[in-house]
Amino acid sequence: MWSPRVGFNWDVASDQKTQIRGGTGIFTGKPAYVWISNQIGNTGLLTGQIQDNNITTRPFNPNPRAYWPAVTGAPAASLEFNATDPDFKFPQVWRSNIGVDRQLPGGLVATGEFLYNRDVNGIYYINANLPAAQSAFTGVDSRPRWTGVACAAAGQVGPCVTRINNAPGNQVTAAYVLQNQDVGRSWVASASLAKTIRAGFAAKGAYSYGISRNTVDAGSTASGTWTTIAQAADPNNPGLSFSQNSPGHRAFLNASYSKQYFGLGATTVSAFWEARTNLVNFATNASYVFAGDMNGDGASNNDLIYIPRNTSEMNFAEFTQAGRTYSIADQVAAFEAYIEQDKYLSKHRGEYAERNGLFLPIVKRMDLSISQDIFRSLSGHRHLGQIRLDITNLGNLLNHDWGVGKRPVVPSTSSSLNLIPILTNPTVDAAGKVSYRMAVVNNTLPTTTFQTTTFVGQTGTSGNDVYTMMVSFRYNFN
Repeated sequence: MWSPRVGFNWDVASDQKTQIRGGTGIFTGKPAYVWISNQIGNTGLLTGQIQDNNITTRPFNPNPRAYWPAVTGAPAASLEFNATDPDFKFPQVWRSNIGVDRQLPGGLVATGEFLYNRDVNGIYYINANLPAAQSAFTGVDSRPRWTGVACAAAGQVGPCVTRINNAPGNQVTAAYVLQNQDVGRSWVASASLAKTIRAGFAAKGAYSYGISRNTVDAGSTASGTWTTIAQAADPNNPGLSFSQNSPGHRAFLNASYSKQYFGLGATTVSAFWEARTNLVNFATNASYVFAGDMNGDGASNNDLIYIPRNTSEMNFAEFTQAGRTYSIADQVAAFEAYIEQDKYLSKHRGEYAERNGLFLPIVKRMDLSISQDIFRSLSGHRHLGQIRLDITNLGNLLNHDWGVGKRPVVPSTSSSLNLIPILTNPTVDAAGKVSYRMAVVNNTLPTTTFQTTTFVGQTGTSGNDVYTMMVSFRYNFN
């Protein structure tokens, strides 16, 4: 594989005050080797499965060997296998950047930069055993639907509608193929202003904004990757949308001041302030999906919702949960209030929600550090020490509402904080339209998108949402 590159660095006036630099080229990297080892572990020969959910014929038994089948050496009756496209190549991106550095009066240095990436060999998965959809919903949400074909041959195991190869004794539950795609792209623009150290003072501030788009955020397993691609039509062709690694906004300011007092050593005060798109479960964004398998393709919790233009396009079904009945009118009112307060949903009425289209709110935090150096000569030897106080998330120390991020409000049954199953129990009504319920969170219908993240007992969050303080002493000796 070839990786040609070219770059330049130009001192515009040959006085080291204005510098323009940049380059472009192809960059090649190794794939995550678990993508390759999936093929070794899922050949259809090493492992098989029995899927039996009948609690009458197989009630719960604490003995894990109770229902083990006899080992005969015969091939598995059903299997899943993973494969690699014969033309698969290691990941490659075409990367280009341009930057300008300029020295300004007062010891200031200004920098501007733009970086663009485009996939040459990106990562992509398909389920080669998935047939074309047999039907479609009616109404405003008319996406494809896998349904309507029964298992005909004796010994076949469903769901036959999602399998091209479903022959008795050789039923392929799925055939996940690792391929390349070249549509992924990303860009980021940034600007910074820095002041070099003068009289003990130094500072730097910067702002950046970037977008990353792809078709799939590849995980560690082929099945887990394919079944979690949020889409609204064809799971084998989900289309280009936001990556979970799309950076969003970020600004920071770092400043420090150092001066020697008392004849003991330098006293240094430094602060770091940052504002950025919040990060939950290693992602800056989330997708609005149905809970369950809405389109019948065999994958759950990955079907993007249709955002109604108005209440007349909603199609809720009444239901009772935990002793409370939620009427159609209750759900319509709650969902309408939810859409209206949500900046993303209210802007995209009449459309399918985008994969990872909801970006999390900006979180702002500040850290403070104060250190005091101490030095003394004893018996001709120099002894150095430092007392230091570090306060992480200083704003949260001053006000418990400051420095705290926000995450989506999701039902406790959700498998990920980056999937928002706001609509549940999708089904088909007598007119062929998709019918659904609204999710219930803490025994109520949610009307707000976000809630404050917490530290204790909250999946996907960290100690960044609370302040921490640490006092330390360091001693250096020769």
